[in-house]
Amino acid sequence: MNKSELKRTLLALVPLGVLVVLLALDITIFGSDSILGASQVSLLVAAGICVALSIWRHKTPWTAFEEAIGLKIKEVAPAILILLLIGAISGTWMASGVVPAFIYYGLKIISPKVFLLTACVLCSLVSLMTGSSWTTIATVGVALLGIGRAEGFSDAMTAGAIISGAYFGDKISPLSDTTVMASSINKVPLFTHIQYMLKTTIPSFVITLVVFTVMGFSHGGAPAGQMEVYSQVLATRFHITPWLLVIPAITVFMIWRRLPAIMVLALSTLLAAVGSLFFQPEILREVGSAVTCGSSARILFTGVVETIYNSVFLETGNPEVNQLVASRGMLGMLNTVYLIVCAMCFGACMQASGMITDLARLLMPLTRTRTGLVTSTVVTGTALNGIVSDQYLAIILTSNLYGNTYDREGYERRLLSRSVEDSATVTSPLFPWSSCGMTQATILSVPTLAYAPFCLFNLISPLMSILVAIIGWKIVKPDEKA
Repeated sequence: MNKSELKRTLLALVPLGVLVVLLALDITIFGSDSILGASQVSLLVAAGICVALSIWRHKTPWTAFEEAIGLKIKEVAPAILILLLIGAISGTWMASGVVPAFIYYGLKIISPKVFLLTACVLCSLVSLMTGSSWTTIATVGVALLGIGRAEGFSDAMTAGAIISGAYFGDKISPLSDTTVMASSINKVPLFTHIQYMLKTTIPSFVITLVVFTVMGFSHGGAPAGQMEVYSQVLATRFHITPWLLVIPAITVFMIWRRLPAIMVLALSTLLAAVGSLFFQPEILREVGSAVTCGSSARILFTGVVETIYNSVFLETGNPEVNQLVASRGMLGMLNTVYLIVCAMCFGACMQASGMITDLARLLMPLTRTRTGLVTSTVVTGTALNGIVSDQYLAIILTSNLYGNTYDREGYERRLLSRSVEDSATVTSPLFPWSSCGMTQATILSVPTLAYAPFCLFNLISPLMSILVAIIGWKIVKPDEKA
C-alpha cells in the first residue's frame, strides 16, 4: 500500500469511526430502543460526514451520491415489500390461530428427561413460524426458563438452549427480516439463500441438539405444569384445531415449489385471513369492534384489516400469553424499513465516495483464497456486531464491504449471503453491549456473558461456515459450474 492509498484508507475510517461512536452513544442512552430512531439518525450523520469529506478531498460530485442512493434504495425495494408482507402474515397467522395452535401442540411434547433438547427444538419451531427470535425468547423462552429452573438446570444453560433454537429458526425462516435483508442486499433470491444456508446451518444445529441431549440426560426432572397452564389459556382463547395447520402446510408447499417470496407471503396472508373468518370469528369481532361499529360483516372486515396492518393486542388473562399472541402487523415493520433506508443511504455514500473500496483494501491480502475470503467475511460480520452493536448494520456493512470482492474473485453471491448470516446474524446476542445481547439478557434476566457459552448454535455456526469453506463443499465459481 503506497502513501496515497494509505491516506485514502485513513480518511475512509473517519465516517466509520463516527458511526461507531454515535451507535455506542445510542446504545448507552436508548438501550434496545435505539433501533426505533437513534440508530437511523446516526447512520444519516455518518453518511453526511462521508459526503462532506469526499466532496472536500476527492471532489466527488453531489450527483454521484444522489444516483448511488437511488440505486441502493431501488435494490432493496422488493425487500421492503417483503418486510411489510411479513408484518401482515405475522398478524393474520396469529389472529387466525395458526401460531397459537402450533405453540399449543408444540408444548405437548415437553419431556423432563429431554428438557434442553425440547426447549431448543420448540424455540426453533416457533421462531421458524414467526420469523422472530426476539418474540420467541420473550414469550416461550421466558416460560421455558422457569421450567428449567424448577427442573434443576442453571438459568444460563436453559437460556443458551432457548437462544440457540430461537436463532436457528430466525436464521432460516422466510419470515425473518434478517434473512430477507441478507438475501436482498446481496441480490440472492430468498429461497435460494435459505437452501444454501442449510449446508452449514443443519450440521451446526444437529451438533447443538446432540450436545444438549447429552447435557439434558444428566439431569432429572418433574412434569412441566406451567406449560399446561399456557396450553389451557391458548385453548380457551382460541379455537385450536389441527385444521389450522393446513395453512402453514400450504405455505411450505409453495416454498417447496419455489414460488417467488412475495407471492408466497401474499397468498399465505390471504389464506390466514380467510381462515380467521372460519376459525376465530370472535377474535375478529373483538378487534374490529374496538375500531368501528355497525353490522357484523363490517366489524369482521375491519377485524381482518386490522390484523393485517396494525399492531394487535389480545387479552388472555395471562401476561406471558398476552405477549405471545400480540402481533405487529405492517406498522410494526416500519422501524426496520426506516433503518434499511438509512443504512442504504450510508452504504451508497460510502460506495460512491470510493471509501468502501479503500476499506476493503485492508482486507485484500486475506481474500485471495476461498478459505481466506469466507474467513474474512465471517470475522468481519462477527466483529461488526461488537463494533456497531446491531445485527442489521453488521449484515449491511459486511455485505457492502465484500460484495465487489466476491464478484471479482468469481464466487457466487449466495456464498457471501450465507457467510454473512453465519456470522452477523447468529453472533449478535453474544455481545453484552449489542442491542440483541442487552435485550435477551434483560428478557431472561441472565447476564450475556453467563449464557453465551451455552449458545452452542450461535458459537458453532461461524466455525462451521469456515470449515465448509476449507472443505469446499458445494462452493463453486460460476465458470466452474458452467
